[in-house]
Amino acid sequence: MSRTDALRDVVAPHVVADADSIRAGFIGARPFRHCVVEDFFAPAFVHDLLARFPGFDRGNALNEDGVAGGKSTVERIRGLGGAYAALDACIQTPAFLGLIERLTGIDGLLYDPDYFGGGTHDNRDGQALDTHIDFNHHPATGWHRRLNLIVYLNPEWDAAWGGALELRRDPHDPENDEVVAIAPAYNRCVIFETTEHSWHGFPPIRLPAGRESLSRRSVALYFYTRERPADEAAPAHSTVYVDRPLPSHLAAGHVLDASDMATLHELLARRDGHVRRLYGELHALQAQLDATPASRVLGAARRMLARLRR
Repeated sequence: MSRTDALRDVVAPHVVADADSIRAGFIGARPFRHCVVEDFFAPAFVHDLLARFPGFDRGNALNEDGVAGGKSTVERIRGLGGAYAALDACIQTPAFLGLIERLTGIDGLLYDPDYFGGGTHDNRDGQALDTHIDFNHHPATGWHRRLNLIVYLNPEWDAAWGGALELRRDPHDPENDEVVAIAPAYNRCVIFETTEHSWHGFPPIRLPAGRESLSRRSVALYFYTRERPADEAAPAHSTVYVDRPLPSHLAAGHVLDASDMATLHELLARRDGHVRRLYGELHALQAQLDATPASRVLGAARRMLARLRR
C-alpha cells in the first residue's frame, strides 16, 4: 500500500478537500489558534479504532503523583495492532504530516515515536483535567511542542455530562477570560497550537445513573518542530496547571451540603497534588545544582569562611 493510499484509508476525503478553509479558520480562531474538524477519520477506520480501543485496565492509570486515578493511557499505540498500528504508520508519513501542515500553516512538523503523553486517553466518571499549558519541549529530543491533535471516540455523549474540552484565553483573569467549549463527540477532531498561552482542560465528567460504564475516550497525537519563532520560544518547563476556582454558588451565606463538601475536598486534594509535584521538581533541580562543580566550589568557600569567622 502506498503512502497516499494509507492517508486515504485513514483520513476522510473532505478533510483534504477543505484544507485551505480549515487553515483559515485555524489561523483566525480565538482564544488561540485551533480548529474543529467533524468526521476526521474515514468511517470504516474510526469504527475499527473504537472497536480496538484498549480497556481501562490495560493502560497506565497512574497520575503525575504516582497515584492510581480515573484516567488511563496507552502511549505506544502501535502495540494495540489493527487500526492503531495503521494509524501509527500513517501519521509519520510525509503525506499526513504535510496535510497537518496545510491545516495549520506550521511547517516542518515532526512525528513523536515515543507518543510522550499522547496515545489513547480513557477518562472515567468524576475525572477532570485542570486548566493548563503543556510541557513545551520533548524530554528526550528537546524538540519544540507545536500542535495537539485529538480525535474523540464517544458515540454516546451528552453535553450535560461535562468533559468538554475548554480552551481559555487567561484562567488567571476569570472575569475577562474567554472560553470555547468543545464537546467530545464521536470522530470530532480538535487541533490546537501549543504555546505559553494555550490554556486548556476539561471540567469533571458527571455521568447519569445507568451510564456509569461509559468513559470519555480519545486518541491524542502531539507534533513537534526543531525550531520555533523566537518570540514564541521559552525555557523548557513541565505542564503548568491552574487550579479550578470554587464554584460560583459558594458565596457568603450559603449553607454547605454533602455535595459542596465533596467538591471542596476534591479541589483541595488536586491543589495539594500540584503542590507536591512542584516541590518534587524543585528538590530534583536543587539536587542537580548541588552536583555541579561550581556549586561544590561555592559550598567549600562558604564552609571555609564560616571556619575563619569562628
